Amino acid sequence: MIDINDLTIAVIGAGGKMGQRVSNNFKTTQAKVFYAEASPVGQERVRALGLEVTPTQEAVITADVVVLAVPDTVLGSVSEQVVPLMKSGAILMTLDPAAAYAGLLFTREDIEFVCAHPAHPSIFLERTTKEEYADTFGGIAAPQNVVAAVESDSGDVTERADVIIRAMYAPVIDVHWVTIKQLAVLEPTLVETIACMIGELLKEALEETVNTVGVPRPAAEALFYGHIQVALANALRGDNPFSEACHIAMGHGREMIVKDDWKRVFDDAVLDDTITKMLKIDAIRR
Repeated sequence: MIDINDLTIAVIGAGGKMGQRVSNNFKTTQAKVFYAEASPVGQERVRALGLEVTPTQEAVITADVVVLAVPDTVLGSVSEQVVPLMKSGAILMTLDPAAAYAGLLFTREDIEFVCAHPAHPSIFLERTTKEEYADTFGGIAAPQNVVAAVESDSGDVTERADVIIRAMYAPVIDVHWVTIKQLAVLEPTLVETIACMIGELLKEALEETVNTVGVPRPAAEALFYGHIQVALANALRGDNPFSEACHIAMGHGREMIVKDDWKRVFDDAVLDDTITKMLKIDAIRR
């Protein structure tokens, strides 16, 4: 059984948003961790966490696992700098699947490539403390799942990756393994193109109710937030089936708001188009 404390880890981009999150969790382990950050502002953030900044080359050459906690748009160029420096058999880990799906990562036959994306605490998570309620993103107090993908699975790569994933996203309930393409369908299609878009639409609907229709905000928020919880519980878990009248209103809303061909968002061509726009590239290169 692999122990994280026996591994050497390099975090590239340790001063960024996600870099700070994973670095904060890594520092609670006894693993040997190098924290690399290019920007002076980011370096100050790393030091503010009580951590020492290590030059990227020095951090990478002895690492068993290199975590690229940098924006998707620069993953390709950063991997070109990092991968040639890595020791044979090491793991390169990214936090989002877009660059791997698009074929932007610099590759080596003797380097394993893993992507691990946090699921964030579920709306159905049973929270028992104030800290868990406050941790809406995950990685601090509220348990979350992680979905991960591996390009190849030689030796103990998933086992090594699993212990890293559970540490950097702690507390973790489980790690679910899928393919790179499946992870790309989940993120962005399912959770960003659909779920996050719907969340933004809900916010716009609330503002329209308050600012255009004139309903007092406290009343609108009270009814809206409660019904969002009920709607999700009913639709996703079948807790309390919707009434006949509600189904009629729901059907009316679907006709007015949702396009008949909306499921084409799951077509490969649409996924490719979404990711090329996200990464600001001309075409998928895989």
